Amino acid sequence: MTIAENVAAVRERIAAAAARAGRDPAEIVLVAASKMNDAQRVREAIAAGVDACGENRVQELLEKNAQGAYEGAALHFIGHLQKNKVKYVVGTAALIHGVDSVPLLEAIDRTAAARALVQDVLLEINIAAEPSKSGFAPEQLGAAIEAASRLKSLRVRGLMAVPPICVSGEQNLQYFERMKQLFIDNCEKKYDNVRMDFMSMGMSGDYETAIACGSNMVRIGTAIFGERHYPGK
Repeated sequence: MTIAENVAAVRERIAAAAARAGRDPAEIVLVAASKMNDAQRVREAIAAGVDACGENRVQELLEKNAQGAYEGAALHFIGHLQKNKVKYVVGTAALIHGVDSVPLLEAIDRTAAARALVQDVLLEINIAAEPSKSGFAPEQLGAAIEAASRLKSLRVRGLMAVPPICVSGEQNLQYFERMKQLFIDNCEKKYDNVRMDFMSMGMSGDYETAIACGSNMVRIGTAIFGERHYPGK
């Protein structure tokens, strides 16, 4: 199938999942996770109607951005961001997913302030307490939000999570339900520069389950672009 056909199929499944949950499919933001796909393939996904493109690697983001790959869609950074790479992403990505520490929040704020802009971010939650993954523990979220609220050149727009890799989306139901409750609990807290607009969770193998649990931003790679082929494998 072509990228356009894949995007259409994903849109249909998003619509069906939203309908089952009594939700409007128009509220679900479709982010094409475009790692290891060249500028032309990214353009095809945008032409097919994805809402945003998400890059995991700073170098790829910079190379494809220089080629005009993201014209017509928002650009998100969805990978792990190191503090020494912040300068390349702030002001280039409309939204930085996966902000996983207070020092990273502070680094983003400093860079954004120097550029006289406000950077939108999501706070990453290590919802399954996996040692191999970064992110705030659920019990650390309140303190993280308070720390972010004191930083005037960034704006928290919501939460993000990457549950364990699963064979069936249903296996991650427990984690998505925990994220939903965490999101609801923190929506009630009012800060000047914190707006709980987005809950970014759900990928190719589990996005329908994530939507059932309230996700309004899904990051889809394989279901749009096909399997990635890593060098040496």
